[in-house]
Amino acid sequence: MINMDNNNRVVERNKKAKHDYHIEDTLEAGIVLTGTEVKSIRQGRVSLKESYAMVDNGEVFIHSMHISPYKQGNRYNVDPLRSRKLLLHKREISKLIGYTTQKGYSLIPLKVYFKRGKIKIDLAIAKGKKTYDKRRDIAKKDAQRRMRRHMSEKYNY
Repeated sequence: MINMDNNNRVVERNKKAKHDYHIEDTLEAGIVLTGTEVKSIRQGRVSLKESYAMVDNGEVFIHSMHISPYKQGNRYNVDPLRSRKLLLHKREISKLIGYTTQKGYSLIPLKVYFKRGKIKIDLAIAKGKKTYDKRRDIAKKDAQRRMRRHMSEKYNY
């Protein structure tokens, strides 16, 4: 599923992130990849399900992001679930360290996209939702959907 978003070609979105987390802030990060991984992402063969990022030794790494092996890659293919380094400025990393040391905050990737030919990741600073928060959000969306349907029926002649 590839679509356009503000002149950027979005390759993959983490659809469950907004359902499972309260998004506090977002950052754009570059990612260190091999050539076959880039070719595989261009084909849209990437998954953000169950992926997360962690700050380790002053560097940020993304874990459990699945990039399928490139079909013509043969020996140049690498492990699909390997940890990959994210490229951020020092002040952004220190901001992430400040958030992640607080209880309950996580670093969740929201989407993978191309920006001027480079692969970027939107990284969210998020706090996990409780079950009752999720139910409340679902009920709110359902009520809005019913109101829109009712209004469209009322004003259609």
